Amino acid sequence: MNIDRVLRAIANRRRLQILEWLRFPRKHFPPQMDGDLVSDGVCGVLIAQKLGVTHPTVSEHLKVLAQAGLIRGKRIKQWTFYKRDEARIKELKARLLAKI
Repeated sequence: MNIDRVLRAIANRRRLQILEWLRFPRKHFPPQMDGDLVSDGVCGVLIAQKLGVTHPTVSEHLKVLAQAGLIRGKRIKQWTFYKRDEARIKELKARLLAKI
């Protein structure tokens, strides 16, 4: 895990907002036609709508979060669903606390 990459990923308020929403997806997103909000994740289209940005913009934010290891994507049909990688986030928190 590259801590610098993670810190750059969460330094953006929109990406931090996405992580917060994905923590409790049923609270922040409506039910989806395909994929369960909790077990499969949230469709990128719903995240873009809630954030008020275009699909390419949200795709870039999601890509940065995924490369940092904070979220995982899962393909269902033609859509990608995103959820937090809680194990990696827990590991990150421990590593950050050990450094400060």
